[in-house]
Amino acid sequence: MTVARILAIKGRDVVTVEPHLTLRDAADTLCRHRIGAVVVSDQSRAVLGILSERDIVRAVSSGGASALGDQVSRHMTAKVITATEEQPIETTMSVMTESRIRHLPVLRDGKLAGVISIGDVVKIRLEAIESEHKALREYIASA
Repeated sequence: MTVARILAIKGRDVVTVEPHLTLRDAADTLCRHRIGAVVVSDQSRAVLGILSERDIVRAVSSGGASALGDQVSRHMTAKVITATEEQPIETTMSVMTESRIRHLPVLRDGKLAGVISIGDVVKIRLEAIESEHKALREYIASA
């Protein structure tokens, strides 16, 4: 199973913000869409960074409420770990766990093709395990 399978199930829509917007704008976007991270992108869908709820909390903790007026580019993670559609789910789980990240932009030809979360990965993995478990039970029952 690959990342492309997750995107086929959940969809490829990606919420993005531009780097010049404020943290308040980004926080509003996160709340409006009920998501935990947003990809920072330009008009060409190139990934410039990623901004999570945690990034905003850290900014407010260190800079106070006035940090909400800062540009997204000041607090985003610029070295973004990404995946490809061909990447196996097991590899993706390892990357996310080892890197301690919950959101992973997916690229196709260097452009944003989707985003997956650790929740998406766990869900698809659990479904696969349950399917294997059911097949084994049926096999044993028929033997």
